[in-house]
Amino acid sequence: MTVQKTERPPSGPTEVQTPEGGPRPNAPRKESGRLAGLTPYLLLAPAIIVTLLLLGWPLVNNGILSFQNLNMRQFILHLTEWTGFDNYKEVLTGEDFWRVTGRSVAFTAVNVVLIMILGTLVGLLLARLGRKMRTFLLLGLVLAWAMPVVAASTVYQWLFAQRFGVINWVLAKVGFESMAEHDWLATQYSTFFVVLLLIVWMSIPFVAINLYAATTTIPKELYEAAALDGAGAWKQFTQVTLPYLRPFLYATTFLEIIWVFKAFVQVFTINEGGPDRLTEILPVYAYIEGMGNQHFGMGAAIALLTIVILLAITSFYLRIVLKQEEDEL
Repeated sequence: MTVQKTERPPSGPTEVQTPEGGPRPNAPRKESGRLAGLTPYLLLAPAIIVTLLLLGWPLVNNGILSFQNLNMRQFILHLTEWTGFDNYKEVLTGEDFWRVTGRSVAFTAVNVVLIMILGTLVGLLLARLGRKMRTFLLLGLVLAWAMPVVAASTVYQWLFAQRFGVINWVLAKVGFESMAEHDWLATQYSTFFVVLLLIVWMSIPFVAINLYAATTTIPKELYEAAALDGAGAWKQFTQVTLPYLRPFLYATTFLEIIWVFKAFVQVFTINEGGPDRLTEILPVYAYIEGMGNQHFGMGAAIALLTIVILLAITSFYLRIVLKQEEDEL
């Protein structure tokens, strides 16, 4: 009796024979992987396209306009007079532009500091309040935040009106009779004071709600551990709360710098940059030079320079933030 020997199949995976020129078995996986990698870009594509159309194209047109001498005569006759960098030279060599730039930077700095301090305090207060009081305060903050800018500016004009303003009436009633018909918009600093109150009042809700939301992410166990170690309220804030809130504070400050620096509506609605153009900031200055004086090329040049200055300020701030984060690591 003979025993027929059979070879054992190899223990490893067997190779699947495919015809020449045919796709490999793992090809669909590679294609699906590439498709998955492109999915985020495909989802972002509509938003990018809309942004380029709504913001990029007007910016390009504004840049083209800044190299032209365009006033009502050229506009009506459809004339194009290219002047090169003459508009930029005239702006950068004039004293008015640099005076307004310094004013805009100081105005932004004061507003942002006040907004961040008061907004942070209100946000921490929200975290401490009970449910009913927190809901009531949140409702008030949301209503103030939701009010349109022009409507809020008009309300502040009524409040600080010279003859029938509520502020003057209250001050006269409490003993300041000389303030009965005080003109708050007659001087530079008093006008800036009114605008500052308006901007701070409208900006606090965003900072407060953002910071309150950030406090809800802090584990309560950290406060309990700090209390067991004998840490008081101030130490708990500096050692527990502040480290968690720091990224939110950085991001919120960055947004507030942008929003306050381009606060055109509030300044223009209150007093149109007056008195005697002493409260103009860069956006208002660009509008008055372009639309008011009908020198559209000059206004376009100022607008582009405003964007460059804002980018420089924000990049400087981001550089400081990134350096602090590197030092903490």
